[in-house]
Amino acid sequence: MTQPNIIFILMDDMGWRDLSCTGSTFYETPHIDRLATEGMRFTDAYAACPVCSPSRASILTGKYPATVGITDWIDWGGWIHPARGRVVDVPYLKELPASETTLAAALREGGYQTWHVGKWHLGGPGHYPDQHGFDVNVGGCEWGCPTKGYFSPWQIPVLPDAPEGTYLTDHITDAAIDLIRASDGRPFFLNWWHYAVHTPIQAPAELVAKYEEKAKALGLDKIQAIEEGEHFPCEHKRNQHVQRRRIQSDPVYAAMIENLDWNIGRLLEALAEAGQAENTLVIFTAEGKGWMYEGGTREPLLIRWPGVISPGSVCPSPLTSPDFYPTLLDAANLPHRPEQHVDGVSFLPLLRGEAMERGPIFWHYPHYGNQGGTPGCSVRDGDWKLIEFFEDGRLELYHLREDAGETHNRAAEEPDITRRLHAELVAWRESVEAKIPARNEAWEEAPV
Repeated sequence: MTQPNIIFILMDDMGWRDLSCTGSTFYETPHIDRLATEGMRFTDAYAACPVCSPSRASILTGKYPATVGITDWIDWGGWIHPARGRVVDVPYLKELPASETTLAAALREGGYQTWHVGKWHLGGPGHYPDQHGFDVNVGGCEWGCPTKGYFSPWQIPVLPDAPEGTYLTDHITDAAIDLIRASDGRPFFLNWWHYAVHTPIQAPAELVAKYEEKAKALGLDKIQAIEEGEHFPCEHKRNQHVQRRRIQSDPVYAAMIENLDWNIGRLLEALAEAGQAENTLVIFTAEGKGWMYEGGTREPLLIRWPGVISPGSVCPSPLTSPDFYPTLLDAANLPHRPEQHVDGVSFLPLLRGEAMERGPIFWHYPHYGNQGGTPGCSVRDGDWKLIEFFEDGRLELYHLREDAGETHNRAAEEPDITRRLHAELVAWRESVEAKIPARNEAWEEAPV
């Protein structure tokens, strides 16, 4: 069996409905949509955590964040952790442990060239991608976002600045294309993890102007897009209010997405020009947005694999970040490493159009989210999802097939299901020795 090339495209902070093919009527993503029409679109794919570093660790290790020990974004500067609200954030690892045999290391041992291009956010010097199985590292460091902006000079460690004004997404796409063109003929694993669309929200001016006109034409510029909510639930933001976007109408964010889409199109074209498109498995997905609810963990997932996946397929089966590890080993015709990907389940049968039951999916996020989310844990088993919030111990139960927006808490109506799922959740939590936040006795509510 020929080993396919693997391209893993991971977006930062992209929402579940931020693509045309997943429901957006404002953003334009024709090249990404092509992956759906030529491959499989998953409707119920999840990030293993509502924030970035834990989800990234989960993809590379085949483990839940609580199993790895990285349960929040890595605050390498020590700016806000431990965050304090009614409870106090738990401690967590600040780098990917050297003891983990990453997906990249397993593929390299199996004969693959391994390249990381883009955001890393899994540790500082000594813990960069080249210490975790990657032959090449372009731009991967401790930074979680381009703090100096998307236009060069970026001043990102390990990524030399380009000519002034060069847009970061364009630049790392050029680097990825160069690697494909210079491939030595062995199969390759391109871990292409974009900094986009994380803040700061910046994009080329001509694209921003396009979407300013589009917003006007649709009348979106006259609609209040942002709703101000409650006070943040944590001390370091207690004088601020949670902001919720109610419609897609931001011209700058839309421009970032179109630029990203254009760059993905450029790379797919280069892949075809290199004669590798038919032997390449392409994955496009994203990671979470700070909440225990579906909007914080459910993500777009598109996979194209010519000759294996039926074009235009749609799959409703739930899956999560640890599942990529055993699935990609299967795709590469390499043996499983069950002692490593202990939480992952291969979904290769789904790619072949076969049925499979994955079993329950768990989340544990004992932290305060930057967007206003509070510490909690949850389980999805079948169509039911239960969330436990650590501040007050409340339980929320939702039937996701009927209520994906989680508007109707059915915990009181379905006590048996609530008890069963909570028992599953507690048993799992204890099995991985998940840390639980302690009460903050010094907490005072913000004035109304």
